[in-house]
Amino acid sequence: MMATHRVSHEPAYVLHHYDWSESSLILEVFTRHHGRIALVAKGAKRPSSNFRPVLLPLQPLQVSYGGDAEIRTLKGAEWMGGHVMPTGEALLSGYYLNELLLRLLARDDAHEALFDGYAVMVQVLAGDHGGAQAAAQAAALRAFELLLLREVGLLPVLDIETLTLSPLEAQARYALVPEAGLRLAADDETALDGADWQALQRTLEERAPLAATLRQVATMNAGANSALRNQLRVLLNYHCGVSTLRTRQMMRDLQAL
Repeated sequence: MMATHRVSHEPAYVLHHYDWSESSLILEVFTRHHGRIALVAKGAKRPSSNFRPVLLPLQPLQVSYGGDAEIRTLKGAEWMGGHVMPTGEALLSGYYLNELLLRLLARDDAHEALFDGYAVMVQVLAGDHGGAQAAAQAAALRAFELLLLREVGLLPVLDIETLTLSPLEAQARYALVPEAGLRLAADDETALDGADWQALQRTLEERAPLAATLRQVATMNAGANSALRNQLRVLLNYHCGVSTLRTRQMMRDLQAL
């Protein structure tokens, strides 16, 4: 008889949950050492369940689970504390990150650097940055998008032209295009200077890539930030197989109201 695989005290975040029965939930969980996994939380919907107050999105957890099937069984979950739940637009931004991870991460594929970056992101979203709140969160979102795309192999090297492998010219303008990578931009095309792309490539190679890339994005001017946002949005939507991510559409609808 095959021994049941058990994992204990694994750092994790809940990305999403589904009803499984009248009393139980299926959880999509992002773990540090095992990647995205599915867990069944038996009895989690019961008022008396110890899981009920703990299994919240955007909160740092340690989970224990067992089983060898595609959906394992949650044995324990502990809230690790550290920050409050994001609210308002920050909460929607957190759900946006979760949607990206659900769409782009394969099951059981560990990405420790990405997990550490996600942990930084939820702290940024829950933090109080005063009047700079929106700018800080926008820079963090761009940094995480870049890190995610790189980690799953969907981001080309950012200091060379993708097709020619020629080094970028600092003052020339380059567009990031699905399936074509980085190429010289047309006059009317959304693009960044070569120097900006080169700087982003250097930050992604640092020991703490999310923090370094966040600092770099924060130093870029408003026009470059807007161009980066638009190009990453097209790239992400392309690889997610949608015209607009659901959480992005929710943000637009709320802003319109």
